[in-house]
Amino acid sequence: MKHVTWAILFLTPVAIALQGSGGGAKDGQQVFRLNGGDVSYVVGINDKGQLQTVYWGKRLPDSQEFQAPKQGREVASFDMSLNTTPQEFAGWGGGLYVEPDLKITFPDGNRDLVLKYVSHTATADELDVVMKDISREVYVKVQYHMDSSTGVVRRSAEISNRTGAPLTIEQVASGTYNLPRGTDYQLHYVTGRWAAEWNLQQQPIHGGKTVLESRRGTTGAQNNPWVMIDRTGDHDQDHGDVWFAALGWSGSWQIAVEQDPAKETRVTGGPNAFDSSYYLKNGETFQTPYFYGGFSSNGTGGASRLLHRFEVDSLLPHAPHPKLRPVLYNSWEATTFNVDEAGQMALAEKAAGIGIERFVMDDGWFGERVNDHAGLGDWYVNSKKFPHGLKPLIDKVHSLKMDFGLWVEPEMVNPDSDLYRKHPDWVLNFTNRPRTEGRNQLVLNLARPDVHDYVLGFLDKLLNENDIAFLKWDYNRNWSEPGWPAVPVEQQKNVYVDFIRNYYDILQKLRQKHPGVEIESCSGGGGRVDLGVMHLTDEVWTSDNTDAYDRLFLQEGFSYAYTPAVMMAWVTDSPTWVNQRSLSLEYRFLSSMQGSLGIGANLNKWTPEDFTTAQKMVAAYKTVRQTVQQGDLYRLMSPREGEQTVTESVSRDGKQAAVFAFLHSSTQMYPFPRLYLRGLDENAMYELHSVAGKVNEDTPVKATGAYWMHHGVDLALRGDFQGAMFTLERQ
Repeated sequence: MKHVTWAILFLTPVAIALQGSGGGAKDGQQVFRLNGGDVSYVVGINDKGQLQTVYWGKRLPDSQEFQAPKQGREVASFDMSLNTTPQEFAGWGGGLYVEPDLKITFPDGNRDLVLKYVSHTATADELDVVMKDISREVYVKVQYHMDSSTGVVRRSAEISNRTGAPLTIEQVASGTYNLPRGTDYQLHYVTGRWAAEWNLQQQPIHGGKTVLESRRGTTGAQNNPWVMIDRTGDHDQDHGDVWFAALGWSGSWQIAVEQDPAKETRVTGGPNAFDSSYYLKNGETFQTPYFYGGFSSNGTGGASRLLHRFEVDSLLPHAPHPKLRPVLYNSWEATTFNVDEAGQMALAEKAAGIGIERFVMDDGWFGERVNDHAGLGDWYVNSKKFPHGLKPLIDKVHSLKMDFGLWVEPEMVNPDSDLYRKHPDWVLNFTNRPRTEGRNQLVLNLARPDVHDYVLGFLDKLLNENDIAFLKWDYNRNWSEPGWPAVPVEQQKNVYVDFIRNYYDILQKLRQKHPGVEIESCSGGGGRVDLGVMHLTDEVWTSDNTDAYDRLFLQEGFSYAYTPAVMMAWVTDSPTWVNQRSLSLEYRFLSSMQGSLGIGANLNKWTPEDFTTAQKMVAAYKTVRQTVQQGDLYRLMSPREGEQTVTESVSRDGKQAAVFAFLHSSTQMYPFPRLYLRGLDENAMYELHSVAGKVNEDTPVKATGAYWMHHGVDLALRGDFQGAMFTLERQ
C-alpha cells in the first residue's frame, strides 16, 4: 500500500500511562485515558459510535473512573446533536455544520462522510482508534501520543482509501481539541509581517469562529500556527488553567477556534483547504501533520515553559540533549553581496578576537551573484570572488578556532540564471499566465521529483566538497501562481502537500548523510517557524528586524510558543535601517543575549572600545548560555504593559538565574519598579553578580531565594534605553 505522508517526523518514543476508566478498560465502556506529567487526556466512544472528548485538564487520580460519553443534546432541528457533540475527529456529513476534520468528494459526486468506531489498539505510548464511513471503504486511524514528562499530546490521523476508485480530499485536519464547556475563554495568538513578526494578540472567545491561517504556501508571518487559551477572569503569568495547541506543518495551514451552539469551544488544525485538495488513489493512505496540544494550571508563563521543555526534550534534533547554540557571526551587514576571499578572511580574524565560535558567510558567494537580480539557482562557487574555491577561507576560519557556515536559498531561482534558462518549467506556474516575481525571483516547484533531486543533489555536493558545519537556509518570498501543469489536472492541487513533503524529505536526508551539519530555518525573518520544521532544523531566524528595542517585543511574542534555545538574536549596527534609532552596544548585546546570541554588525567600523565591550559581553553570555537557552523563562515585566521589560531564566538544576532588565524612558524621577524574582529555592542562598547596569547600593551580595522573590531587588536604571543584567548563583 502506498503511503502519502504530510510530514516526515519521527519522535523518540516515551512511556505514558494508558488506561481505561478506573485503571482498566471495562467491557462495553470504551473509555481511554492517557496520563503524562500533570495532565490527563481522556476520550471515549459514545452511544452513536463517535469518538468523543471526555476530559482534558489537570491530572486526576488513577482511581478516578469515567463513564462512557453520550452524544450531545439537540438544540433544535437547526442544530442537531451532531453539532453539540465534542468529537475528536468528525467527517463532513449527516448534518454537521461545525468545522469538520475531513471532507471528501467521491467520483460519483457523493460528498457525505459519516465516521463510526471500528476498533482500537494501544501500546505503551500510543492509542490508535480506527473509524470508518458507514457505507464506503474509507478508514481513518486517529492517532494519539502523549509525552510522559510534559503531558503534551501529539494528534494525527491516517486516511486510507480502499473504495476501489480514487477520491478527492477537499479538507482535512489532524484532529480537534475540545475544551470544557465555558463562556469566559480568552484566545491568545500572534500576528505580523516582514520585520514585524510575533505581535501577541488576545481576544475573548464568543459565538462563531476565529480562523487563523496562512494561504502563502508556507508557514508565513501573518499568523503563526499556535494558539493559547485561558479564562479571562483567572489568569496571569503563573496562575490559572491554560490550554495550548501548535501545528507541526510548514505549508499553508489553518487553525479554527469555534464556539458551537452549545457554547463549547473546539480547536481544529491542519493544512489549509483554500485552493487545495488531495487526489488520493485507491489503495493509498497519507498521514496528516502532527497537531500538538497541552495544558497547564500554572498560567500562561507555565504553559510556555511547558511547551519549551517539550520542544527541547522531545522535538528538536538530538533531543533530549540538543546542542547549545554557538555564538555566531554573520557577514551580511558588513559586505552584503560584495563577498570575496580576502574580505571574509579579514572579518573572520576580527570575529575570532571577540570570542565568536561560528563564522557564516551570507549571500553573494555563488553563480553570477552581485545583487538580488541574478544567480539564484546556480549553486557553484563564483570563481572571480573565490578563485581557489571555498577551501582557503574555510581553512582560515578553522585556524581561528571557529567552524564555518554558509547561506543558501535552495527553493528559489532568478529568471536571470542558467538554471531558469534551462528549466523554465521547474517553477510554480499556470500555463500561459504571468509569473509574478518577488525580490526578482520565482519559486521552484519542489513537489516535482526532478526539482527535489536537483536541490538535494547540489546541497549534498556542496557539503561533501567543503567542510561546512552550518547552513542558513533562507526563503525570501511566498507563493504565487501555484500551478503544477506537468501532472494531470485532478492532481495539480496536490502541490500544496507534496512541496512541503519533499522539503521535509530533503532536510531529513541531509541530516542522515551529514549528521554533523546544523541548519537554520529562515524566511526573510520568522516566516517559516513551526513545530514541523523545528524537528528537522537546529535554530530559526526570528526576524530581519534587529533593532534591539523592537526585539524586546518580538522576542516576547516568540517566547510564548517557541523556546529561546532556537531563537537567533543578532547584535547589529546602530542606528539600524528599521527605525534609525541609536542604541548603545551594551544595550544591543543585552537584548540579544536573551536568546541564541549572534553578531551581524560590520566589524570593519568598530572602535577598539567596541571590541572591548563585545569581548566582555560574549564572555558573560557563555556563562549563562545554557540557562538562557534551555532553562525556565519567567516574564517579569512586559514591554507591552509599560516602560520596563524584565526576563528571568532559571537553569534546569536551579543553580543559576540570569536576569535581563530594560528601561525605555524614565519620567519624573520615578525609580525603576522593584523586581520580584521567581523560580528560586526559598531556603537556598544565592550570590548576586552584576554584569551590566547597577543594582541599588543597599542590595546584599548574598541572600536567600525567599529574599530575592519576596523582598525583591532594586535596579538603579535611569534615562532612555537603559539595560542591566545580573546573575544569581546558588551557594
